[in-house]
Amino acid sequence: MGRRSQEDRDAMTVEIGFALATGVLLAATAFVCVGATTLYLDLPRAAERVVLLGGAVVAATVFVARLVDVLWGFPRGVTGRPDAQHRTRAADQPSQPGRTSPDS
Repeated sequence: MGRRSQEDRDAMTVEIGFALATGVLLAATAFVCVGATTLYLDLPRAAERVVLLGGAVVAATVFVARLVDVLWGFPRGVTGRPDAQHRTRAADQPSQPGRTSPDS
């Protein structure tokens, strides 16, 4: 595995932070949506616990799913990056349509 540049490390740090922040927000929203039913329904204490436990399970599932979704789609390192070849080919193209590169 090749060494990663500072740019790649910074990009991954930002991507992890984004995944964590959106995961927490979505998980909290899911928990509130499921748990809010206990406020509107007159449930026995045992049923309330079951609903809140279900909300916690849903929240944890949403959090993990969000992390996997964001981080799985993030390109891997410079050598394994799927778009690395695309960048190389794009740099070989003329900067404006209809014009040729000076080195062609």
